[in-house]
Amino acid sequence: MRERICSGCERIFEARKFENLKEMIKNTKEKFGDETAFKFKSDNNGEIITMNYNQYIDEINALGTALISVGLKDKRIGVISENRYEWEEAYLTIACGTGIVVPLDKSLPDNEIISLAERSKAKAIFFACQALEFYRDLPFEQETISVLKKFLNCLPLDVQNSITQIQNKVVFWIPDRHCDSPLLKAMFLIVINRHAATIRYSSTYSESTRTIIPVGLYAMNGLWYCPAYCTAAEQIRVFRVDRIKEIIEEKPYPKGKYPIPASIQEYLEKTDVKNDYHMKIQLTDIGIKRCESECLLAGGLQRFSTGGGMIDMDINHAALEWVADYILPFGSDATVLEPVELIKLMQQKIYSLYQQYCGAE
Repeated sequence: MRERICSGCERIFEARKFENLKEMIKNTKEKFGDETAFKFKSDNNGEIITMNYNQYIDEINALGTALISVGLKDKRIGVISENRYEWEEAYLTIACGTGIVVPLDKSLPDNEIISLAERSKAKAIFFACQALEFYRDLPFEQETISVLKKFLNCLPLDVQNSITQIQNKVVFWIPDRHCDSPLLKAMFLIVINRHAATIRYSSTYSESTRTIIPVGLYAMNGLWYCPAYCTAAEQIRVFRVDRIKEIIEEKPYPKGKYPIPASIQEYLEKTDVKNDYHMKIQLTDIGIKRCESECLLAGGLQRFSTGGGMIDMDINHAALEWVADYILPFGSDATVLEPVELIKLMQQKIYSLYQQYCGAE
């Protein structure tokens, strides 16, 4: 190999050939171990971190050992992130003998990311927290390891151990609703592609066919929900994804024709939602505590200094049935004051229960 020193002058030095990346990395450590390999800014405090080749290659070896220990030897492993040190470390770790690296461009459309992840059959994936902001769901198959473990794989081992200890003591628990949502992935793609869908939907008391234009998807208390403009009702309704029994048709819809929010965030934060009734429910101290855990009612919850409190808020017609079912088990700890429609609904349910258990006496 020739190196040009100045015009008309060249210096010849020997170029070494390497059989693979692993051999090249090993040689780099031997020759330049104490030299600076990277300088990057810490995410925590903005401090500039300097890392030499010895430290860098030791981290590659440690990460490779960790990946092999969880059964990822010779497996396909994805990497998706913005430009940062951890991306380079993860990429070289996989490429240096651990497995097969699957680089994914975070700027690709969501449906292309999903397609690449599925076709590559990656068993694990490295990703950065910032990259997750661009996705409403993650396209991992059920047989892959958990998202948290995928994220842990790209952290230093001491940090992994600390997080594992926390996992053993703290959990963000969501109850198992025993409600499968086999069409969640299909609905996700409909949302991403901004299509309309004709669905067969099973509500509490009936089954119907509806054409909807989804706003987005959100998860709450173990269930998935899809707020969408219903062409039959001519307003936005919230559909539980596990109750969608069939997607009959999917097609693009005319942009601007239907009054739907631009994003799921806008929908969830929107305050000018059409409400049909003003609701007041008087609560005891026990009733207050029970309502605190329900986000829909907590927004209208008021406490009295003398004890007890009140739910004072506007609701739409579609929520009446849910409120009645939720409040009924409160017994004397909740008294509906208004609207009249909710009081009548409560009376019907109480009478039905009375007939079921006391009607034969």
